[in-house]
Amino acid sequence: MTALLRTIERAVAPLRQALRAEARACVRFETPPGKQLQIDFGEMRAPIGGEAVRVHLFVATLGYSRRVFVRAFRHERQSAWFDGLEGAFRHFGGTPQEVLLDNARALVDHHDAATREVRFNERLHAFGQYWGVRARACAPYRARTKGKDERGVGYVKGNAVAGHVFASWSAFEAHLAWWMREIADVRVHGTTGEAPRVRFERDEAAALKPLDGRPPFRQARELARRVQSDCAVEVDGNSYSVPWRLIGESVEVRVADGRVRIRHGGAEVAVHAETTGRRQRIVDPAHFHGVAGAARPAAASEGSPTADPRIESGEAAALLRPLAEYESLIGGGWR
Repeated sequence: MTALLRTIERAVAPLRQALRAEARACVRFETPPGKQLQIDFGEMRAPIGGEAVRVHLFVATLGYSRRVFVRAFRHERQSAWFDGLEGAFRHFGGTPQEVLLDNARALVDHHDAATREVRFNERLHAFGQYWGVRARACAPYRARTKGKDERGVGYVKGNAVAGHVFASWSAFEAHLAWWMREIADVRVHGTTGEAPRVRFERDEAAALKPLDGRPPFRQARELARRVQSDCAVEVDGNSYSVPWRLIGESVEVRVADGRVRIRHGGAEVAVHAETTGRRQRIVDPAHFHGVAGAARPAAASEGSPTADPRIESGEAAALLRPLAEYESLIGGGWR
């Protein structure tokens, strides 16, 4: 039996339409007050200071009240995501339970589209622990699951920026602050039928966790770590050395002002410059003095610890012996 191609196309047309509809369909869901904050970046060019300047607009939308926060950046690096989030926390006066984000490379190391396995960036993990919020990632290639904020980005571009001219970057930032207060907060939202500010103050403000005067994440953090057998503690995916006698001990780590300060028993035992990379090993040679059989790194000036390749490559393997062996060499325990 034979049939014309057009006849077959007409026969399968309803099936093809059903498949297209299924691929586009998504179920609208509403989140309770204080539950979720959706975030994203939108890029555009804006007339600033007589030039068409590329701007990156960070937009955060509270899932319940639809209240919006927006801040302009010149890039979308990880620091911009964190500064944008903290700006939103301060603007709203508290933190939500979770943050829904797209699969930005600055935040998500891996997201398997089939299994939905997500591996977030180590620094994002630290940020979430610091603020007490949980990160969630949209399904890959389905950014509309973050629809409230996707529409928010378009709203900011079309309503707050398009058609305006700005004398300077500071004038641009001032305009965005005015727009949030006088336009976005008070317009009647098409879905909720209420002004976001009214809905926020009535139901959502009290549901957010208070900030309690906590400083920015990149300014100061207090962490607890255990010293590993390589005489180091891990912070944000990087290793920082401590005196070898502290192997196995719990220490307090404070990250502030670009420095990593490590304390034990109330005393400061190590200070390092914070590194912005990942999987780096920062070593102070003085931390290995007194270890028999260990390769001695070249001396470094005070306050300028160096990463020594001999230690990283394993020439200091003697450090991995049981701690009791080191104690016997120096005539007993160090405490």
